[in-house]
Amino acid sequence: MTIHAALTHHTSYTYDRPISLGPQIVRLRPAPHSRTKILSYSLKISPQQHFLNWQQDAFGNFLARIVVPDKTEAMSITVDLIADMSVINPFDFFLEEAANEWPFAYGALEREELAPYLRFDPPAPRLQDYIAQFRSVEKRNTIDFMVALNQQIERDVDYLIRMEPGVQRPEETLESGSGSCRDSAWLLVQILRNLGLAARFVSGYLIQLKPDVKPLDGPAGTDVDFTDLHAWAEV
Repeated sequence: MTIHAALTHHTSYTYDRPISLGPQIVRLRPAPHSRTKILSYSLKISPQQHFLNWQQDAFGNFLARIVVPDKTEAMSITVDLIADMSVINPFDFFLEEAANEWPFAYGALEREELAPYLRFDPPAPRLQDYIAQFRSVEKRNTIDFMVALNQQIERDVDYLIRMEPGVQRPEETLESGSGSCRDSAWLLVQILRNLGLAARFVSGYLIQLKPDVKPLDGPAGTDVDFTDLHAWAEV
């Protein structure tokens, strides 16, 4: 059984005088490889007099390029979409035989294709010490390793809602022992890349719905339906 969830994302800007806007690039459409099926999507722009062209970047993400030819005192962007909230098994995938145990090495062609997701800056001392606990010459199941890494970060970094713009450096997140979802995600990406695993930062929406029936055991979950911006890592 699936649930269809409707989401509206509205952003508006007002200016103290009529201004000329340069081309605006809007990244508010789910990527085509998103595992959540998008049943319908619309993007509404104000002022009404504008030009809209859809593009895709080198990584397959949809970009809306908006040109407003006349001066304006306001601009608004409204996304409406319906998502198919199917229950999935997050472990419903297979690994290539060569990647069943960690550590493993990518082939030459894979390393070339994954180069943007393997690039990292030299880690600062605190991050370097933190990564050291995950380095091992002993083989272990790759999925077990990934789960253990996620669990360790969840234990070491308290979640908080942080309204300041930007993403914390991994060193800041480890030093404070706290961060928003984007901070934890970026920390995880940097750890994975330092360990030689291709990883990337992902942004999107978190939709949580109130359950019709409370579970007999375990956490009950949210008391109300809500949606928020969210960030996570892909490896």
